[in-house]
Amino acid sequence: MIETVWPYLAVVLLAAGLFPSLERRYGWRLFSVLPPIVLTYLLVTALAVAGLWQSTAEIAAAQRHLTTQLLPALLFLLMVGCDLRAILALGPRMLAVFACAMASILVAIVLAYLIFRNALPADGWKMLAALSATWTGGSANLVAVKQSIGLPDNLLPPVLLADALCYSVWVVLLFSAVRFAPRFNRWTRADERALPMAAAPLAHGTASAGGVLLWLGIALLVGNAAMALAAQLPAQGFLTGTAWTVLIATVAGLVLARTPLAGSPVPAPLAGALLACLVAVLASQSNFAGMSAAPLFLLVGFTVLVLHVALFALAARAFHFDLYLCGISSLAQIGGMATAPVLAATYSRALVPAAVLLAMLGLVLGTGIGLFMAGVLSGLSPTGV
Repeated sequence: MIETVWPYLAVVLLAAGLFPSLERRYGWRLFSVLPPIVLTYLLVTALAVAGLWQSTAEIAAAQRHLTTQLLPALLFLLMVGCDLRAILALGPRMLAVFACAMASILVAIVLAYLIFRNALPADGWKMLAALSATWTGGSANLVAVKQSIGLPDNLLPPVLLADALCYSVWVVLLFSAVRFAPRFNRWTRADERALPMAAAPLAHGTASAGGVLLWLGIALLVGNAAMALAAQLPAQGFLTGTAWTVLIATVAGLVLARTPLAGSPVPAPLAGALLACLVAVLASQSNFAGMSAAPLFLLVGFTVLVLHVALFALAARAFHFDLYLCGISSLAQIGGMATAPVLAATYSRALVPAAVLLAMLGLVLGTGIGLFMAGVLSGLSPTGV
């Protein structure tokens, strides 16, 4: 069992590079069904659950530091090649998809509560209100709603467990959905021409070792500068330190995208490498311990997820939404700011700014939505709270 950082990091990097290398070398048909990023996530999750490394204080600290450092650097590099004008042109449609995603999540939560309310604890409505806060916003919204409605501490772990497991399954499915996009878009009659595409490549030359090191240094420096600046800004409500950091790094990349430096051949492949590393690090934190303690609420969570998918698919059909915007709109709420941009990067780099903005919008609305749902669900409670 691995208990120190360097062996852990070696395994994570090997896993992150394994499937992209195999795809490039052999081009197996497997990769058309399960993209390398999905296989990386599944492999590292399996290794984590199997106990290849122990969650020691040293490894847990390394995971936090890697996520903290990689996310802003990745977003900065991704922004360098993005055409923001394409995103701005998509605004109203993008917000409509986001609104439908949120509505389908909330309706699914109400339906799931009606199905399971007699089997859940008396405070089951509080559990689902907390879930609605984190599935439209994030963990900060969940904590705010928990404190506001008085969710007992002993009922919080099942909510967190259901959130983590359902989110993990949904991430894998969304990463795997890329190959189904044409079929889904034909079914919904979506206008794929309206999708934003990454800016036409301006890169010239080939990436060199010096160029890779230079851009990696720039990206990490921008990330650290963003964190330092974020620490000086007021962290209130949804504008946490992480939220400020992500926004600053995103803006820095978008500013650089308007300069001649955007023509470098390095940022795109380097961003791909950091993306694989970040996904591997996120997967390495998987821990399904305690699953048996909350089987009922796990069932409730997966019921909500299935109903959300069904309702959102019907909305997509009715309003002609495409799979890409549906995917990032859903994950921007269920997954949040850490994962929605990662998913968007696997669809189209031009969608990354949209994913960041949608995740921020979810954080803005999450607490209010959770409190609203608490009022709705309490009125449906068998105890008549």
